Amino acid sequence: MPNELQNYQELVEKVDQMKKQDKMDLSSDQDLSIAIMNLVSIEEHFFFTANKTGKSEYYDLLQEVRKMRGDLLRKIIKEYEGEVWCISKHLLAASMRLMEVGTKQHKMGNKAEAEDLFKKSFDLYSLFWGINMKLIKTDDVKKIDGEAMNRHDEEKKGFMGKLGALVKKAIDCCIE
Repeated sequence: MPNELQNYQELVEKVDQMKKQDKMDLSSDQDLSIAIMNLVSIEEHFFFTANKTGKSEYYDLLQEVRKMRGDLLRKIIKEYEGEVWCISKHLLAASMRLMEVGTKQHKMGNKAEAEDLFKKSFDLYSLFWGINMKLIKTDDVKKIDGEAMNRHDEEKKGFMGKLGALVKKAIDCCIE
């Protein structure tokens, strides 16, 4: 299979092939990615608690959680180049925060705002998987005509829309 993805169908075929070859247990990896999101949040809470209370012991706890987060992230991100490690961590952290803000907006009755935040959260989460499943390269992130990914793209959902649809198809948390 060529390195460059020519269209969305090729992207779907690549994911299907990965699943057939058992290269990834995507449902377990999805659970792990959510756990990692929460560990990043715990790190943040230890940081703020240390500063609010003046107790430096919370920084020690932060380091313990940080080490655990790094160990777990290595289970998903086996190979990376440049700053993909940090990008991945920040994609998960931002996705989690947008999800939480969206949930608060939804509770306050601001459903349109909440849905916009939820979409952005899922777009970031999808980008995390697209990068770490090596389904995208920077060469693939191009817009040809408005929201089209390439000249053969008839749906024109844009890169994030198509990547999100792929993640929905590829990661089924109900598979045991």
